[in-house]
Amino acid sequence: MSQKKLSVKELAKLEGQEIGLSEWFLIDQNRINAFAECTNDHQWIHVDPHRCEEESPYEKTISHGFLTLSLLSPMHLTASYIPVEAKSVINYGLDAIRFMSPVKSGSRVRGRIKLIELKARGRNMYFIKTHNTIEIEGEKKAALTAELITLITV
Repeated sequence: MSQKKLSVKELAKLEGQEIGLSEWFLIDQNRINAFAECTNDHQWIHVDPHRCEEESPYEKTISHGFLTLSLLSPMHLTASYIPVEAKSVINYGLDAIRFMSPVKSGSRVRGRIKLIELKARGRNMYFIKTHNTIEIEGEKKAALTAELITLITV
């Protein structure tokens, strides 16, 4: 895994390899509550710590799956693999998303990024397809996996 800034040509040579590891992101109750407000998803398993102590198998609130998934964008930015000549970076889509383990409030998560493919798409544009694993600190099982497709212009 390289920490230096890469060109598009250098990055293309890393297909099939891990190309980035993000910083850790804290999933605390404030973040979960803010996400609930933004999405109008106030399900008790996310926002009611007292009820979770009594009724949840996790004994704590858990992150919304889509909150955890939404962290892919900042995780990619902190992973430092975007080619040096990139002028814009745009989320293009997601494939093969799997939510595998809940993220309890107070946990930290990070993204592990593997390059699946880098291919040209027209003049001065490239698709970067990555396999992403969002890990939970101290847990063996990942929170989720997803393939992210990013469109860059150079």
